[in-house]
Amino acid sequence: MAKKSKASAAAARRRQQVSRSTVTAQPAPKPVDLREEYHYVLADLKRFGILAASMIVLLVVLALVF
Repeated sequence: MAKKSKASAAAARRRQQVSRSTVTAQPAPKPVDLREEYHYVLADLKRFGILAASMIVLLVVLALVF
């Protein structure tokens, strides 16, 4: 029986070592400059704004004419 308890104790130690190694802290992600990553979004938003404003002006002109 002594062999069985030694084997189970060794298995328990291995499980603890494995569980400790999987719970290690990960390094914090480095900060991302959102302006650099999404520079094209601002240009698209400006384009959409100009398009929307021109359509509203067109609707107002058409409403006044007809």
